[in-house]
Amino acid sequence: MHPTASPTQALPAARPGADAAGLLSLVEATLRELRPGAAELPPVTLASRLDQDLRLDSRARMELLQRVERAFGVALHEDALGAAETVADLLRAVERGHPLGSAVARPPPPAPSPGTWAGTPQTASTLLEVLAWHVREHADRVQVAVLEEGDERPITYGALAADAAAVAAGLQSLGVAPRETVAIMLPTCPEYFGTYLGILMAGAIPVPIYPPGRPSQIEEHVLRHGALLDNARAVALVTVPQARMVARLLQARVAGLRAVVTPQQLAARGGVPAPAAVAGEDVAFIQYTSGSTGSPKGVVLSHANLLANIRAMAQAIEASPRDVFVSWLPLYHDMGLIGAWLGSLYVGMSLVVMSPLAFLARPLHWLQTLQRWGGTLSAAPNFAYELCLRRIDDAALADLDLRSVRALFNGAEAVSAATVRRFSERFATCGLRAEAMAPVYGLAEASVGLLFPPLGRAAPVDALQREPFSLEGRALPAAADDPNALRFVGCGRPLAGHEVRIVDSQGRELGERVEGRLEFRGPSATRGYFRDPQKTAQLFHDGWLDTGDRAYAAAGDIYITGRVKDIVIRGGRNLYPEEIEDAVGRVEGIRRGCVAVFGSPDAATGTERLVVLAEARPGAAAGRSGDAGRDRHHRRTAG
Repeated sequence: MHPTASPTQALPAARPGADAAGLLSLVEATLRELRPGAAELPPVTLASRLDQDLRLDSRARMELLQRVERAFGVALHEDALGAAETVADLLRAVERGHPLGSAVARPPPPAPSPGTWAGTPQTASTLLEVLAWHVREHADRVQVAVLEEGDERPITYGALAADAAAVAAGLQSLGVAPRETVAIMLPTCPEYFGTYLGILMAGAIPVPIYPPGRPSQIEEHVLRHGALLDNARAVALVTVPQARMVARLLQARVAGLRAVVTPQQLAARGGVPAPAAVAGEDVAFIQYTSGSTGSPKGVVLSHANLLANIRAMAQAIEASPRDVFVSWLPLYHDMGLIGAWLGSLYVGMSLVVMSPLAFLARPLHWLQTLQRWGGTLSAAPNFAYELCLRRIDDAALADLDLRSVRALFNGAEAVSAATVRRFSERFATCGLRAEAMAPVYGLAEASVGLLFPPLGRAAPVDALQREPFSLEGRALPAAADDPNALRFVGCGRPLAGHEVRIVDSQGRELGERVEGRLEFRGPSATRGYFRDPQKTAQLFHDGWLDTGDRAYAAAGDIYITGRVKDIVIRGGRNLYPEEIEDAVGRVEGIRRGCVAVFGSPDAATGTERLVVLAEARPGAAAGRSGDAGRDRHHRRTAG
């Protein structure tokens, strides 16, 4: 239930300095700027709900929070973006916040002693064997440090194994049997890691799904995932306490769902897990790629798939226990789960994890965390680098030191050559080397990574003559200063043991600098989609897997040009949505990253119409802080 009482009843006693009237005025002014020319705006009270009453979407909420911080001179807690439901909640967040710039500087954490490094579990055939190897070698070494509102929760290998055993015993006591599926719907939290491994330890199969953004969304969010849970045949859902309120309703919609529990409830059941036989070809992960809309599509990945991918990526980047990986990536997504966590788990490097909301609320915190922990590796989609460029002030660069960083991977969505260049140039003043910016490419069907660049080079950008490429798919080099050139960034070469090819519509392999469909094969490749033989059959072509992306090869590198289904064909010319969206986003008055371009069949002309949807920036004040980046999520993922 949402508060309906008067403002004085809705709030606890305010601390000195709390300014309810000022906050109400600020919210009203933000609404006016976000909706210029609106005949009538909703009334703003402390009880007003940000989404239903004021109709503020995620970007508008972020815009409002930034203004609140500036107006009141406070840094809001990280959970304010997701937890604030009403204007009263924002006032409480102001009261809980600390003055901007007053965060206590902490010394960097101690690095592990060189004498504790013992190589990697090269003979392990499952993730459980990986964990057991590390527990034998160095149970007291910290594997994960979870950052929560300035606090650091270290988790050692030994503690991780103990947490997993407690979850496994709890699941078995509920009757979960080997090879049954268990869904995880948790935010980034210390319990996530033990829950995932505990499901494996019980012999079951983890199915990560994304958690609700705010408490008020839990019922709608959980029920929207009914089709996914039903397709996965989940027998249990491990989630947050609030979701248990809709357990009975969800169980009525999902045949076979026997339990909706929290990690704490599983651990509280006690006991010791019975050993479960787990082999390398057993399923270790089902990654759903199409969310909760349409027909759910679960990519089946075995322990062997994951370990092949992790080992190949580790070889490509020369990963070692000396590395420190800093990540805000969601753990329900393969780039965060496999690329960041399971890769770190295998190699034996430390992983520092922060909430995605912490990054979105304050992108600078990501880079500051890299500095403080001596981070050497990190990864993010392209929009995150754009968000840093827009939301980090020049003044902050003076105190930012990124010399420890040796690779920042850019993947999970289309990589912009302009973003790579501008990020490299701007943060060079902080000691970031140009060769640290590393565009990569992958997809869930390849576990996570497929193409990685060689170490020690700046990302190559290929300028192409527009006409031959748009009309004939020929990637002919253009002059570097040609303002009309198309530009694509090289994403590297196939991982060791993997192959790629580029084919035409008939499946014939194409030569250098000719665009076609990208296909791959190798030990990381999925066996198919869970309970979907039709889509599985469409995925494979003569033993090769179709990525659904278009690309061309040049000088050993693969250049990704766009999704097959996204490219607009108008008058025989291929138009690339990302390029148009980027150009429209640079138009004065348009929100950069809030543009969508697509094609629509036009029967009158026999070709496609080009449709552009763009969100206008309401005014200069709103434009100063930019936007939250793209919400549109591509299937492409990379570690």
